[in-house]
Amino acid sequence: MSNPSLVIVLVEDQRQEVLVYKYLRHRGREPHEIRIRPYPIGQGSAEGWVLSKFAAETGEYRNRQACKGETALAVMIDADANTVERRWTQLDQALAKTGEKKISKRERIVRLVPKRNVETWILCLTSERELDEDTNYKREKHKWHELIPTAAGTLREWSRPKTELPAHCLNSLRLGVQELKRLDS
Repeated sequence: MSNPSLVIVLVEDQRQEVLVYKYLRHRGREPHEIRIRPYPIGQGSAEGWVLSKFAAETGEYRNRQACKGETALAVMIDADANTVERRWTQLDQALAKTGEKKISKRERIVRLVPKRNVETWILCLTSERELDEDTNYKREKHKWHELIPTAAGTLREWSRPKTELPAHCLNSLRLGVQELKRLDS
């Protein structure tokens, strides 16, 4: 299958947006090939917003695919205190509510679920520091905007075929790397 001509991106916040955008740029996507859906800023639950928009974006992805428009959909939603599997179940439930089918293995729909949050992934991707997925690192005083480009480059390296992930790679990030390989299917 060829590279998608469009990648639709659905995220909760700016840090997620920039990480996914820069990752896609590292993969060779041009800016006009990346469509980031506007997300609410400071207006209630961002996770609820992603869950409410997921089925519509999945439907758009499927419609474009049916018309031979090579497309991908990348969704990022923090696990927070939940598990990655729980968030995947919630995404499946959002599809079921609207009559959309579950995601098949052949579809280029990437579900990225950082546990606890995207800041945990950013720190894991930019250091060899031992981290856990229960601590909320968001409150640490980092210059997140300066760490994200390096994190995106590392994420690209880790998602290349046959790359062995380092021992300090978090479980949710390992699952995310596997999900990113769906872009190549």
